[in-house]
Amino acid sequence: MTPSRILSCILALICISVSAFGQIQPGRAIQVSINGVPPEEKGRFDPIYPVSESGTINMPFIGPVRAAGLRAEQLASSLEARYKAAGIYTNPTFQVIDSSAKRLEEQVVVVGGQVRGPGPKPYNRTLTLWQAIQAAGGPTEFGSMKRVKLMRRGNVKQYDVTKPQFMQIPLEPDDTIEVPQKTITGQ
Repeated sequence: MTPSRILSCILALICISVSAFGQIQPGRAIQVSINGVPPEEKGRFDPIYPVSESGTINMPFIGPVRAAGLRAEQLASSLEARYKAAGIYTNPTFQVIDSSAKRLEEQVVVVGGQVRGPGPKPYNRTLTLWQAIQAAGGPTEFGSMKRVKLMRRGNVKQYDVTKPQFMQIPLEPDDTIEVPQKTITGQ
């Protein structure tokens, strides 16, 4: 492969990643403001809308609107077009601010016990039991991965996280994980 071909491939990858970076993501919050409507109508709009896991926001009068995968300016144009087409407003102007750096409400899991960095860890919908323990720095030399406790909504289950089938257990927001101290037999 020639150096110019390699450079072209690298530039293409950069362009793709930059365009994806500015897109609205599911599970995030966006701010929506509207102008060009009577003042009393502005009160019908919330300043912040959560983007559902299916990628939509629920707007007054028109219902669910696809937001995920769009850039903020694309969603603003889409909202303007939808409200005009529905005959609700004649000249609305929307401004959308993507708050993708923050979740509407920061979701975490808590990892404690014999791990190197105990405490809350950011939750995402693909987080597994193994990944959460690794995000906490992994077990200390005294931590037992054979009796890891997962506490969820008042229920406690114990897993041997040295076995692959238990490493992939999906977590939910507000789960608590405890890595216990090894027993005298090393378990």
